[in-house]
Amino acid sequence: MYDVVVVGGGPSGTTAAADLARSGKTVAFIDREGRIKPCGGAIPPRLIHDFNIPDSQIVARIRTARMISPTQRQVDIPIENGFVGMVDREHFDEFLRVRAEASGAERFAGTFTRITRDEEGTHVHYRHKHSGEMRTLTARIVIGADGARSNVAKAEVPGCEKIPYVIAYHEIIEAPETAHAQYDPMRCDVIYDGAISPDFYGWVFPHGGQASVGMGTGLDGVDLKKATAALRAASGLADCRTIRREGAPIPLHPMDCWDNGRDVVLAGDAAGVVAPSSGEGIYYAMVGGRVAATAAAAALQSGRVQDLGLARKLFMREHKQVFRVLGAMQNAYYRSDARRERFVSLCHDVDVQRLTFEAYMNKKLVKARPFAHLKIGVKNLAHLTGLVSETRV
Repeated sequence: MYDVVVVGGGPSGTTAAADLARSGKTVAFIDREGRIKPCGGAIPPRLIHDFNIPDSQIVARIRTARMISPTQRQVDIPIENGFVGMVDREHFDEFLRVRAEASGAERFAGTFTRITRDEEGTHVHYRHKHSGEMRTLTARIVIGADGARSNVAKAEVPGCEKIPYVIAYHEIIEAPETAHAQYDPMRCDVIYDGAISPDFYGWVFPHGGQASVGMGTGLDGVDLKKATAALRAASGLADCRTIRREGAPIPLHPMDCWDNGRDVVLAGDAAGVVAPSSGEGIYYAMVGGRVAATAAAAALQSGRVQDLGLARKLFMREHKQVFRVLGAMQNAYYRSDARRERFVSLCHDVDVQRLTFEAYMNKKLVKARPFAHLKIGVKNLAHLTGLVSETRV
């Protein structure tokens, strides 16, 4: 009998497992092994600090973000007073799993199949990765951290089918040894172009000796591989060796409820906590794992199943407003190339640049300069209504 069984061995699940094990709880987590999530790999300084990530996991330090519009207008935004760290999910996730084990959590390799209950407890059934045998772990509480379109969520927490998704696809390539006109190993490129993605964006993110090149879309009928090939050609990366190709859904809205009111609570992508507009997920997944661990520990201590609801309450208390603003921005600017053109034009503004990256680095809406916020609001309205010409900056 474990206090908690965590389904999922990604950033969310391993964070929950490690936190609970360090607090003295008996914990097991089930990892599918061999799966690498498609991900640009960007992490902000706050994640590095809050979750004690060592320098050895940072494969690149990005100092500039380049926004590229449908007409190929380019806006370079310097990242002041810090950097955006890049990680390789193949190694980063395994580092987190090993750290969770070192904290006292037991690791099992397999794929979740179902949950059953009887007088002895809640039983998590899974198929063992290597033997193919069906095995069972018994716990008082289960944390579902098994990613987007979570099987735990489908079985236990109604509402997951209502979450909007984009499908992300990327190719990890061998990066050029030196920078050239279209590629810089110290710069992330974000491409807002309907020819690449009609409703989201494309990206080129350096990973040291490798790079992630990909795009996302929520629309049917888009050829993701063709769009990525076009993006590689435009970025001067068509001839680079392809190391691996990956694709997966990314949720874009937190679920309204994260627990079943009994013995299951969700975390990370399973709960829908990926930032709208940016698609950023690693930081929010790890925060989701931490609040799920907090809620599970509270429920174990008090015996009140309603304490599982603390996970969503704690997360939304800090991040609800950021998600609301990012969702509004996606709804406003991702609808057409004309809107995307105006968005990139707006990014020329120094106040927009500074406040955007201050918010990204610290994961909070910056309130220190109210006049700047007012000015940005006016400019935003002007761009959306067409009062500002697309050719003016």
